[in-house]
Amino acid sequence: MTPIQQLKSILTEQYVSEDGDEYKIELKQGLTDQQIDDLAKRVPMRQIPAEIRELLKFACGFEFYGLEEITFDGIGEFGFEEFFPNSVQLMGDGFGNFWILDIDSNGNWGSVFYVCHSPAVIVKHSDNLSQFIEHINEFGKNDSNSNLDIIHEKVVIDIWNQNNGFIDTETARQSSDAILEKFALSLPDNFAIADLRNKPNQTGFAWGKFGPNIDKAKRHETELIWGIEKPTNKGLLSKLFGR
Repeated sequence: MTPIQQLKSILTEQYVSEDGDEYKIELKQGLTDQQIDDLAKRVPMRQIPAEIRELLKFACGFEFYGLEEITFDGIGEFGFEEFFPNSVQLMGDGFGNFWILDIDSNGNWGSVFYVCHSPAVIVKHSDNLSQFIEHINEFGKNDSNSNLDIIHEKVVIDIWNQNNGFIDTETARQSSDAILEKFALSLPDNFAIADLRNKPNQTGFAWGKFGPNIDKAKRHETELIWGIEKPTNKGLLSKLFGR
């Protein structure tokens, strides 16, 4: 389904809150052609894909009980450009964590990620915007058993504690995967690599595992591959002389 088809398919759904009250989604007003053209100036290639333009004209987002407002027009609002140079901020959780959609260098709207700061983890949440809307619907029906809640409450902890999602740079340089090998060769030795290409939802990496300094983090130009600097352990003489 296209995003607008997915959204329209859940307009008549009835949900029940924790207090037993019934509710439906409430659409936000759509944008004008001029407003969409203005948004296009913020993205690569300065174009909004046709199916996204159709969605934005119908509704620029919606409200859903138990979640913060979902928006489709939050282009460039998220920041965190080291990891997502171009993105759409879709929703926050009220605690400084966000669901964002990645826009590639050709202007294509791609996967949705949950970006968490405590613990500092990035998780692939949905394959695309259509699936993200369906995941919101799933949350309304299944709550704690939904993809959204499982990622929010469990997956980020598991990635941080058990599997930080990184590949050693030297290992990547020996890979038969030409894209991964070339990217690894472009990085200094003290980097680790996260590769989420073709990975399923609920996989990710602990972006803060090596400390809060991400200024030198590097994103592949076209792929879901990242390089993150690992701090080097200075010797005693270096510490004494400030080197």
